[in-house]
Amino acid sequence: MRKTRGFTLVELLVVIAIIGVLIALLLPAVQQAREAARRMSCQNNLKQIGLALHNYADTNRSLPPTICIGPGAFGQWGAQARILPFIEQGNLQELINFALPYGGQPQVPKTRVPTYMCPSEVNDRPSLEDGIEQYPINYACNQGSWMAYDPSGSKRCNGAFFPNRKNDFNNFTDGMSNTVGMAEVKAFQPNLKEGSATSALPTSTSDIAGYGGDFDATNSHTEWVEGRVHQTGFTSTFTPNTVVPYVSGGKTYDVDFTSAEEGEGTSPTYAAVTSRSYHPGIVQAVFMDGSVQTIPETINLTIWRALCTKAGGEVIGEY
Repeated sequence: MRKTRGFTLVELLVVIAIIGVLIALLLPAVQQAREAARRMSCQNNLKQIGLALHNYADTNRSLPPTICIGPGAFGQWGAQARILPFIEQGNLQELINFALPYGGQPQVPKTRVPTYMCPSEVNDRPSLEDGIEQYPINYACNQGSWMAYDPSGSKRCNGAFFPNRKNDFNNFTDGMSNTVGMAEVKAFQPNLKEGSATSALPTSTSDIAGYGGDFDATNSHTEWVEGRVHQTGFTSTFTPNTVVPYVSGGKTYDVDFTSAEEGEGTSPTYAAVTSRSYHPGIVQAVFMDGSVQTIPETINLTIWRALCTKAGGEVIGEY
């Protein structure tokens, strides 16, 4: 009679343990490969946006404003809405009447624009801001270090884009290869607004909570159509991925801050709207020359602010 040999319990457990170890070794590699693919896709989105900005400028002899503030506030459409034809979204822009508020054109805000969404974004879904369905955004205009809008018109922000005014490439005296155009932001970012800030730059993240204001846990970067800084802009007040803590209801949030919404009232808009991403340790940005670069979150704050000014005259070091 032939004897058949089976596995003992110990042998079976050893095999299972070996398989578990192999899976544990393989899983991080798979995750890294997926993140690398998502990061490359994000870079491609930014490259398309950079090309679109140049094509827009070639056609219109200027860069688009972030927002146009005037009677009726009908110019609330952001720069991202104005460059749609240059990212192969001309049909979508044909639905837009820029002379009217976007609230009365609901088909546009609720449309997902693939080029404006990073594949690593965990909240790739519509919002219900302002009572209408709207899609968020992951790529925001550089609006300088702190002051985003001066209603008196005597000052303008020191970034690449600003309200009410078109910007010419000749104004980038720091060099377009040394100036960030757009960078990553997270959708549904908590926001503290209508606080009592002054023209002085915050010296630390703790200053933000001290300004006070109205808190909203999901208010920033939820509307790709609107040109206000908390929706389609960012500032270099703090380095990328900096946690700006604010406690509400016993929970600590990582917040953006705007002292006033552009076009509402007579006070300037000071903003700490930080560039953030889900890519570990970095954010990605398109510079005004069209190049896409990876910015480490460990970048020196002085260098980061220098990269986000167009005419500061700074000498940029390595980062």
